[in-house]
Amino acid sequence: MSLKNFFIGLAIVAVGAAVVGANFYFRRDTGLTVTTEQIRVRDLEAVVSASGKIQPKRLVNITAETAGRVVNLAVNEGDRIRGGKCLLQIDPKSLRTRVDSGEASLQVAQASLEQMHQSVETARVQLEQARQTLARQQGLWKQQLTTRETLERAENDVRAAESSLQERDKSAKAQDSRIMQERATLDNARYDLSKVRIESPIEGIVTRRNIQEGETAMIGTMNNAGTVLLTLADMSIIQGEVEVDETNIPNVQLGQRAKITIDAIPDRSFKGHVSEIGNSPIQTTTGGAGTQATNFKVVVILDEKVPEVRPGFTCTADITTATRKNVSAVPIPSVAVRELTYDAHGQVVKAPIDPKRRRRTSSVEPVASAAELKPGQTRKETEGVFVVRDKEKRVEFVPIKMGIAGDKYFEVLSGLKPGDQVVTGPYNSVRNIADADPVKVDNKNAQGK
Repeated sequence: MSLKNFFIGLAIVAVGAAVVGANFYFRRDTGLTVTTEQIRVRDLEAVVSASGKIQPKRLVNITAETAGRVVNLAVNEGDRIRGGKCLLQIDPKSLRTRVDSGEASLQVAQASLEQMHQSVETARVQLEQARQTLARQQGLWKQQLTTRETLERAENDVRAAESSLQERDKSAKAQDSRIMQERATLDNARYDLSKVRIESPIEGIVTRRNIQEGETAMIGTMNNAGTVLLTLADMSIIQGEVEVDETNIPNVQLGQRAKITIDAIPDRSFKGHVSEIGNSPIQTTTGGAGTQATNFKVVVILDEKVPEVRPGFTCTADITTATRKNVSAVPIPSVAVRELTYDAHGQVVKAPIDPKRRRRTSSVEPVASAAELKPGQTRKETEGVFVVRDKEKRVEFVPIKMGIAGDKYFEVLSGLKPGDQVVTGPYNSVRNIADADPVKVDNKNAQGK
């Protein structure tokens, strides 16, 4: 073999290898590498999460009903107390003096009434004697044995005795009314004296103490928080008062079950239910720009006993607003939004696939402008997922209608069926992929479903 033939053969081999390599290169799959998940039926729960504070169902503010210096303070903050326990006592000296004075005044009034009753009896006896004298004089007058003057004097004596009796009787009744007044004043003084000893109306915990022994307690008023001496909390029924965003309030209803977690009691959760939904929003200002977040107060009663709980503990309530059993569900990361063109009948208008297209030239395909739409066609943003078609190894954007949102999945009302393979990631692929793009499925590194 000549050297020329050798180089010709070598060139033929090189050209053949190049052809084979080029053929292999252009036949290899050039699609995006994606992860997928198969659609199947699941049980879903829609949950609204909100944070707030633990508070007792019943909170009592203790105020003084009489002013005075505190001489005995029997409790401290954090003390557990029983109903009827003495909390504090106000100096009773001035009130006891009022009671003693009232008792003395009542005794004097009662003695005076006794004298008036005796005076009434005396006036009644005098009236009876005057009437007897008049009767004798009238008998003697008929027999012409007495004078006209003596008869008239007897008649005047009767009228005077009657007037005296009426006057003394009225005085006795007036004194009786004064005694009732003195008795009411004494009862009021005794009641005020009883209020110097303040007892607990409930069983619970002393959550706040605003007074020290020796300080002067002022009479409590509703609009003056400074007059509150003690705050008691009945911890037999506790609740979480949480703030729910306005967008979630329509889904929250009375009686819905909830799971409450308390920051101070980690690794535990407690069952509860919604007992109250506020009608008026709570306006809070957040951020330096002064943007407002509108929240509503929702009260969740805890159905379990919570050990060592204190009012004010931070808590989080997960309220179950809806449940679904055995429904088709799609992973939340797989849902994307694309602009689609619809015809006059509401059907999606898809562009034909270019058979020569092996790889997308750009991450996002240009959308037809309004001038390029045919009569009757409209364009709008649509939620959907990318379904992998096994034969072509290309993805198809399928519009879906979703129901409730669970922790990791959306309920699918229409558009998908169990068994469909939907693209779940990576995030950039789901964001940039387009309809009819070729893909390579690689679920080796995907987390277990």
